[in-house]
Amino acid sequence: MKCFDIRLVGLAMVTVALRSAAAEPGIPLVDIKSVDPTIIIELRYGGSNNFTGHRLYPLGAPALVRPEVAWRLATAQAFLKRYEYRLKIWDAYRPKSVQVQLWQAAHNNDYIADPGTGAGSLHSWGVAVDATLVDTWNRAVRMPTDFDDFTAAAMYHYRGANPWIRWHVHLLQIAMGHAGFDGLRTEWWHFTIAGWQEYLPREEAERAMQALEPAGRANYDQPNQD
Repeated sequence: MKCFDIRLVGLAMVTVALRSAAAEPGIPLVDIKSVDPTIIIELRYGGSNNFTGHRLYPLGAPALVRPEVAWRLATAQAFLKRYEYRLKIWDAYRPKSVQVQLWQAAHNNDYIADPGTGAGSLHSWGVAVDATLVDTWNRAVRMPTDFDDFTAAAMYHYRGANPWIRWHVHLLQIAMGHAGFDGLRTEWWHFTIAGWQEYLPREEAERAMQALEPAGRANYDQPNQD
């Protein structure tokens, strides 16, 4: 089968997964836009502007999360509006079939969760989002890196000297923390709902916790993987 044909089959599988995700037992999902239409959605895996260089989601795919995550995103959005900023979501619920493709493209366990170990990505459980900021005119603001930057520059704690970047990433972190999200040490854009273990089946939560390494790889008590 040609590579292009394989991608078409893969996209078809993802389309089915995204359409049926809200009906999956144990994973009730809602469209973020249905809870807060002012949140900007730009799913990077819905186009070619990502580290794989090609589209992994079908055109028009919604940004889905668990209802509790959507409500907390709305809280973060309300906080940011006071400072004349808004949230932009780069990724939300991620079908496990897409996680497999990301792992095959990267094979980097420091940044991409191996779907064959642990509980896989917390995105696939609807409890994590990748987020950045835009201004009130929906223009991107300066942040430490672009999405899916697998370098030290993408660390949660910005080490650069630019005061605007420092302010932007700090504001994002404050807003998300205020809304009940935890960050990830290696990715400034990744946030997981606090107490994420409650939203996974017990066995999967235990597997995810076992994936934590004792040397401090994990930040805020969550697997250090996207």
